[in-house]
Amino acid sequence: MNIEKIERYIAEFYKDYSRLRFDKWRYEDGCVLLAAEQLCAATGSSIFRDYILGYADRYVSASGEIKSYRPEEYKLDDILPGRALIFAYSETGEERYKLAVGRLLEQLKNQPRTPSGSYWHKKIYPNQVWLDGLFMAQPFRMSCDTRYSDRGNYPNICRQFALVRENMRDPATGLYYHGFDESRTAFWADPETGLSKNFWLRAEGWYLMALVETVGEMDRSLYEFRRSLQDIYREALSALLKYADPETGLLYQVINRPDAEGNYLETSGSAMVAVSVFKACRLKMVSEERYIPAAEKILSSLIDLRISEVGGKPVLEGTCSVAGLGPDPGRRDGTLEYYLSEPVAVDDNKGAAALFAAYAQYLLYLKFRDGVRRSKD
Repeated sequence: MNIEKIERYIAEFYKDYSRLRFDKWRYEDGCVLLAAEQLCAATGSSIFRDYILGYADRYVSASGEIKSYRPEEYKLDDILPGRALIFAYSETGEERYKLAVGRLLEQLKNQPRTPSGSYWHKKIYPNQVWLDGLFMAQPFRMSCDTRYSDRGNYPNICRQFALVRENMRDPATGLYYHGFDESRTAFWADPETGLSKNFWLRAEGWYLMALVETVGEMDRSLYEFRRSLQDIYREALSALLKYADPETGLLYQVINRPDAEGNYLETSGSAMVAVSVFKACRLKMVSEERYIPAAEKILSSLIDLRISEVGGKPVLEGTCSVAGLGPDPGRRDGTLEYYLSEPVAVDDNKGAAALFAAYAQYLLYLKFRDGVRRSKD
């Protein structure tokens, strides 16, 4: 594994805020901040701590208002950057950050739900559940419940995952569809099942990370909740890795269609799988012997094959720029052709953040393997 190569890329990326925009409260920045938090934990470097605090300071007022945040839109995406605010409060003790966290919790309290109880992905997507949304909201909710509350929301948090498994998992492949419309009325949804048409890699990546991150924020004494998510994760991971490319370990943009013209081994979703595996092994959710080689293969391939030089600077290739479902008929219809038509980006923040998080979790796993676990033995 080319450690020097990825550390140079990380140093270049986090040297300033030039990769971010400060015009909107956005989940893409939340991904970058979460990776910085994990790199801080893995390396102890104050560079990453200061990066997060500098960002939080720009967005949160003295009264806890979050600049450009619009709670009335009920976007689960807007919850993700809140994890940086939890970090900022834990590091500084400044009350404004806790007040800001409370504003995001208030959104979740009032978030519209499907008849069965799943959160809507956004207000503009009534009765729709996307895999992405679990990563955006549930680890944040679990962290808040563990830190600030009485753990009374644990059943609801775990139920969000159980509903997704019930409604969105394909029993034939074990893979998860990107979206589910409980009303069965969205133009992209199957009128009988409510499901979208394909298995998009990054959606599954978000989902796997959501499961592991939520377990990581959980009070470990409440074993029954941990076990419920652990079982879902094991099942989903085992099914997904059957589709990994034998040579590189990476996975395809549309997971189960490597034969499709234009399909490609996608960077961000592959990295997310590695993030989840390294952390799941450290949390003893899955077997190290079985899964660590797969995660190491993914990480090594991404570093070797996807980090290149442009103008004397490292960049990351091969990330799907964006993908979604609707809202308007005529595009984003969930077909194979749609997922393969979205631009493949260079230096996309979602891909970079996923790669950095994978590297951070790799370093944390090595510490666990060589230190904590051994000393306990």
